[in-house]
Amino acid sequence: MGNRRTYDLTNRRLVIGGATILLVIIFIARLFYLQILESDYKAWADSNAFLKKTLEPSRGMIYDRNGELLVFNQPAYDVMVIMREVKAFDTLDFCNTLSITKEIFVKRIADIKNRRLNPNYSSYVPQTFLNQLSARECGVLQEKLYKFPGFYIHKRTVREYSRPIGAHVLGNVGAVNKKDIEKDPYYVSGDYSGRSGIENSYEKVLRGEKGVEILLRDAHGRIKGKYEDGKHDLAPVSGKNLTLAIDANVQEYGEQLMKNKRGAIVMIEPETGEIICMVAAPYYDPGLLVGRQRGKNYNELLKDPAKPLFNRAIMAKYPPGSTFKPTQALIFMQEKVIDTHTMYTCAHGYTFQGGKPACHGHGSPLNVVSALATSCNSYFCWGLHDMLDKRRYASMQEGFEVWKRYMVKMGYGFALGIDLPHEARGYIPNSKVYDKFYRGRWNSSTIISIAIGQGEILATPVQIANLAATIANRGYYYIPHAVKSIQDMPLDSVYTEKHYTGIDPRYYDVILEGMTNAVLGGTCRGTYLPDIQVLGKTGTAENPHGKDHSAFMGIASYQGKRVAIAVYVENGGFGAYYGVPIGRLMIEKYLRGYILEESKPIEEKMVNAVVSPLIPWVMNGKENN
Repeated sequence: MGNRRTYDLTNRRLVIGGATILLVIIFIARLFYLQILESDYKAWADSNAFLKKTLEPSRGMIYDRNGELLVFNQPAYDVMVIMREVKAFDTLDFCNTLSITKEIFVKRIADIKNRRLNPNYSSYVPQTFLNQLSARECGVLQEKLYKFPGFYIHKRTVREYSRPIGAHVLGNVGAVNKKDIEKDPYYVSGDYSGRSGIENSYEKVLRGEKGVEILLRDAHGRIKGKYEDGKHDLAPVSGKNLTLAIDANVQEYGEQLMKNKRGAIVMIEPETGEIICMVAAPYYDPGLLVGRQRGKNYNELLKDPAKPLFNRAIMAKYPPGSTFKPTQALIFMQEKVIDTHTMYTCAHGYTFQGGKPACHGHGSPLNVVSALATSCNSYFCWGLHDMLDKRRYASMQEGFEVWKRYMVKMGYGFALGIDLPHEARGYIPNSKVYDKFYRGRWNSSTIISIAIGQGEILATPVQIANLAATIANRGYYYIPHAVKSIQDMPLDSVYTEKHYTGIDPRYYDVILEGMTNAVLGGTCRGTYLPDIQVLGKTGTAENPHGKDHSAFMGIASYQGKRVAIAVYVENGGFGAYYGVPIGRLMIEKYLRGYILEESKPIEEKMVNAVVSPLIPWVMNGKENN
């Protein structure tokens, strides 16, 4: 009996001891969770004693290549709320002060508390209630702020533009979304970041670093001053300024010429790859996407059938037409398919296929220089025929892959890597595409249209301008870039590296001669200027959906300055109709700085010409049908 009693007591001690240890473990675990893992309680404790105010850095400013300030900052004010501190107040008075409805007030409070929309929500942490108040609105609210406990004003800056130009290059700034916050801990709900253009691709350079100011509260939540005299405060670091390669005057002029048209103009300095001008039409005033009306204006732009938000200069994929022919001549010469003495016939078209593709009237037979000057379709079709069908390679497919590799090295069929987001790659097919489509039964005649920049070939305007720069450099290019320099930082070395095409430089002299003759007496006669040396190549790109597209690619030099240019006007007809005259005027504007008197009638005609019935968004912010 005694042994049993001892056994029971021992068991009780073990049970009681085990239960005590378990309770201690649970208590310690709970304390660890509350103090270390659970942020809300820490935030509550901190918010009772401190108010941590984020100090927004000033966003970097943006200048053009001549030092003109294009984008700067203006003060704006956000209304912030700490939900835990909100007490009963006159919501109608609050709404009237901010010129909002009660419905907007209720919805905004609900959105703030919605963790799906606001994953970082905490009732102890400041949340953005309303953003970008004007100085006047802020002043009105400031006078009454004592009536609305839990609300306060947070100062920040918004973008301002000195001219209503270059929206596609400059881009815009907008509120961050859930994905941005998850991807980068720098952002919290209510922050802003670059959403497009330079603002987006150079976001980390432009945004700077946030600061913080820690204020001490008393037991009633009133601010008593800085915690430890600001010893723990951090000053914000301003973003770095950017200098663009863009010439604001030339950009503005290009946008005037492309009014009431769809298409693009791209000008590149061959020696550096710097983009002097990038016009995408239709365009819009970048100031439309600033302030409280940003969302409304953005939605209207998004719904516009003319697609003014679409940067046609780098995103549109067009058949390059005859601007593509210099690439073919270079490949044929490099692969010894032709030389400068090779003559091909043309009888208003490619005679091997009974006159298709068709061609306009000119002398025949002709050599490569004359073919470039007159833009002969037949000549380049014969060249492709002799390259692929005369068994120079182990197979036709191998010959086509040789052709494709040269095209890629010349900057076609992939994104060049320009410092703007969403650049398209264009399209250059490979032999597998044709093998699959034609089940292995194809030859040069099946795909002959690619020799003249038609068929499956697609290119962006920046790729066409880059080809002109490559020709000017006789066989290499720099990746085109819109930013010329960054404050206190080197430019990414990717933009200072030469990219070689693998074509012998001497063959580029042949192309330059052909393009010179095109201006002196061929298809580009309209670009002739007495004091500026211009070399050009027109393009009339067939369009299965309507009128042909008008294109021009050229190189010009004047008093030691050179420029490469591409102009593309959708539904503009022959290259000489719009591509050539717009190219001429842009060359004059950049190289000489003004337009000759004899060019004024051409200028008036281009500015007033209506090719697209949809008018771009300009300064007044409305389009007319």
